[in-house]
Amino acid sequence: MNFSGVIRSILLWVFQKRWFLISLVIACVALLFDSPESLSANGYRVLLIAFIVIVSIVTEAITLPALALFIIFSMVVLGIGSSEEIAHAYMNDAVFFIMGSLMIAVALTSQGFDSRLALAILWLTGGKTRTISLGFVTVSALLSAFLGEHTVAALMLPTCLILIRNLTDDPAENSKLTALLLFSIAYGSTIGSVGTPSGGARNPIMINYWIEFGLDRVGYLEWMKWAFPVVLIQIPLLAWILNRVFTPELKQLDSSIRKLKIQVRRRGDISGKETLTLLVLGIVFLGWILFSEEFGLGMIAIFGAFLYVIFGVVEWEEISRKLNWGVILMFGSAILLGIQMKEAGTGEWIANQILGVTGNFMEQFQLARYGMVIVMTTVFANMMSASATVAVVAPVTLNFGADQLVIGFLTAISSSFAFFTAVAAPACMIVYSSGYLRAKDFIKAGVFVGVMSFVVLLFVAMIYWPMIA
Repeated sequence: MNFSGVIRSILLWVFQKRWFLISLVIACVALLFDSPESLSANGYRVLLIAFIVIVSIVTEAITLPALALFIIFSMVVLGIGSSEEIAHAYMNDAVFFIMGSLMIAVALTSQGFDSRLALAILWLTGGKTRTISLGFVTVSALLSAFLGEHTVAALMLPTCLILIRNLTDDPAENSKLTALLLFSIAYGSTIGSVGTPSGGARNPIMINYWIEFGLDRVGYLEWMKWAFPVVLIQIPLLAWILNRVFTPELKQLDSSIRKLKIQVRRRGDISGKETLTLLVLGIVFLGWILFSEEFGLGMIAIFGAFLYVIFGVVEWEEISRKLNWGVILMFGSAILLGIQMKEAGTGEWIANQILGVTGNFMEQFQLARYGMVIVMTTVFANMMSASATVAVVAPVTLNFGADQLVIGFLTAISSSFAFFTAVAAPACMIVYSSGYLRAKDFIKAGVFVGVMSFVVLLFVAMIYWPMIA
């Protein structure tokens, strides 16, 4: 046996997983001490698990599916709950929603709507680059409100690349134009994902928390009444900012549009499967709007995936092959962690510590409390996924002592402000994977977009929400 090789492999593994191991050792040492005053033993254990999870996500020490499994078994090993209790808490409507939505996304992308969607957008916007950018922002935001940002970004990216590649074989020749269109998709999809409960996993997670905290279930249209105005206000402002940050080299894209029309004409008329795909999608939307309070978003999403399979729109083998089961595992585990933070009192304890540090300032000034929620959530959202952020942060912010409905919407919406890094949001990761953007481009644009979003959300929270509460 080659002992030196074994030792090298072990040392390499330790180096690669060092941050997970360091956080694990710190947590194990902390377990030897009594829990802080006013925090239960179970709450203390949940706090230590949350510490390991946050460190591991920020440092990318271990893969997210592995981290999901760690959350599940550590809850049982530390005695936070029995295996039956943890399993029951793990499988909830939010997890089924994520699963069903991802299955629907596979069915949609399998039918290839990219070039037809591009032509439909350009028919509305015309050939000016400025209006095309606004069109991409608008369509991405509106679609992601219903389909989810990862689905829309994956659908819109080929749409954008068709335009860019019709201009030149080297997108670097028009780098600002390329960045403008790609960021229009990425940021448009991100801001739109909070518009409805079906826009992203964070939204049903928050609905689930409101129920856990004793509030009534927020329905589909009720959510839209609170959140959609934020999306609508951001759309023109986002397009304006991006056009200032990335002033395009070309003002017109007429030649690219002509080539696209020829490509679509060659594909022929819309097929029967494409029509059936849209019909089922419409049924799912109606179900979310009319029956989400009775059956839950998750069951309706699962029903939509079922229809796609039995109607032959997509084969189960394709769903099984393309569906990222690790993402579902991580979403479920993040929700589980958040529920346990609430049940064990960890979220309330952290909130009290924050309120203790800030004194009476947050209690006396509503604007300061709202601002703290937005900043805190935004920081976490740029380090972790939006759903993981809501799962971990919401049990804290919902204990800040204000109207829990308002605080919940502030948390859910500001979790979409992941503009600053290429890996902060699914839409950003998808457009970055094209290879046409640099990491520093996200900082360059994200600073201005982030400030705009912060101001818009505070404005809506202080002016509009009191009128509808």
